[in-house]
Amino acid sequence: MTLNVAVQPAPCGALVRGVDLRRPLDDSTACEIRHHWLQHLVLAFPDQPMSVDDLERFASSVGPFGPDPYFEAIPGHPHVAQVKREADETSSLFADNFHSDWSFLASPPAATLLYGDIIPPVGGDTLFANQYLAWDALPAAMKSMLADRQGVHSARRGYSRQGRYGENDKGRSMAIRYDDSALATQLHPIARRHPETGRTALFVSPGYTIAIAGMPDDEAQPLLLELFKHQAKAEFVYAHRWSQGTLLMWDNRCLVHAATGGYDGHRRLLHRITVGERPAS
Repeated sequence: MTLNVAVQPAPCGALVRGVDLRRPLDDSTACEIRHHWLQHLVLAFPDQPMSVDDLERFASSVGPFGPDPYFEAIPGHPHVAQVKREADETSSLFADNFHSDWSFLASPPAATLLYGDIIPPVGGDTLFANQYLAWDALPAAMKSMLADRQGVHSARRGYSRQGRYGENDKGRSMAIRYDDSALATQLHPIARRHPETGRTALFVSPGYTIAIAGMPDDEAQPLLLELFKHQAKAEFVYAHRWSQGTLLMWDNRCLVHAATGGYDGHRRLLHRITVGERPAS
């Protein structure tokens, strides 16, 4: 099978056609998809009328299922969560700050798969920022200063009792479950080497990076704010416009992403799976 891959006129992203994801993939096609994913960081597979079973089967071809610690899974599918918003919902927009999924875990997911079941006719783009480019564009002195530093990651801003999606978050249709475990912290290199490509990516985000290990907070916070602003520059960003029946697959190790709104009055429903690192062969 030969895939039809159209590279987006953007810092990352490609559209992939010529494959039916309702069918099991042969090894050659799975390898080709992985090659394009590692090269383009985020792949969109349009016009794929997939069931949840199809989505799970495709995810298992990418790697082992990853955890979703604060999402309630759908019945009968423990690795699948819904990202949804009702037409009349007034809660704050979910996940509208840049982040790499679950970076507060000791082993964050390598990939996230997101499938568009119900897509509004307007709004709702997902923004992706290429963090290879963000790292490469930093001044040499900044790179040298950050090279051996570790970021402190935590879910507390979103999923703790006092967080954005905590006990005061009312009227949200999405099944989010806050927990005190969100107060925990995890260290990751700020200059993170991708385990498959070997390239260095900037690995911080306003969603989950709360400090820099070994650096006083009055020094770390201005530096983090500078990095957050830098990593989201327009020259690093691809805005994906959704269509119903599209599957999106992205690399959390070298991208940050953010949701956008603009579809008030319309229902939106997506299904989501995270995928972990493949075991070393």
